[in-house]
Amino acid sequence: MIKKILKPVVDFLRGLLSKHEKTVNRWKKDDGDKLRYKYNLNQNSIVFDLGGYVGQWTNDIYSRYNCNIFVFEPVESFYKNISKRFEGNNKIKVFDFGLSNTNKEANISIKEDASSLYAKGGKNEKIKLRKASDFINERSIKKIDLMKINIEGGEYDLMEEIISSGTINHIENIQIQFHHFIDNAEERMREIQNKLEKTHHITFQYKFVWENWKKNKI
Repeated sequence: MIKKILKPVVDFLRGLLSKHEKTVNRWKKDDGDKLRYKYNLNQNSIVFDLGGYVGQWTNDIYSRYNCNIFVFEPVESFYKNISKRFEGNNKIKVFDFGLSNTNKEANISIKEDASSLYAKGGKNEKIKLRKASDFINERSIKKIDLMKINIEGGEYDLMEEIISSGTINHIENIQIQFHHFIDNAEERMREIQNKLEKTHHITFQYKFVWENWKKNKI
């Protein structure tokens, strides 16, 4: 009886994984990673890297454009490594907290680049989160040329806050990875995308892998 009840759920999850695997394979076939670095940036551009991890994406973007980068990495060991990596570079600022929809502390499960507030298992660590719009307003940042978001499920709360606060109007490009292991992920993602369409448009999109939204011209 239990197997019969669970079978439709298991089949549904297998279907989701199969679709995701196909999208990942298409991303690889298209050499999609190159898209993550093709932007109209220069030495005066401001870039946000949310989910810095080891700082490789920041390093690659900086090497290409010599831009100003704000890196957010709340996991202590990752933060320390990134800080050491870019020590002495005054164009790269590293912060030991993440951006979200409110100011709070939370427990994160540490699993290398898959560390998440929403995963179970692994070592747990308490981290700090700051309300995104507060951080941006406090520093009087009027334009963010590129915001890269890879925060393992935290993107939903973050994007909902950025949109509702109007901060979205100050962001030229949003490079985001949505994750499907969050409750109601598909529904929340579509709702965010529908709202994004009012201010931005898609330049590339691989569902639950990577996509980029560019601000519409007025």
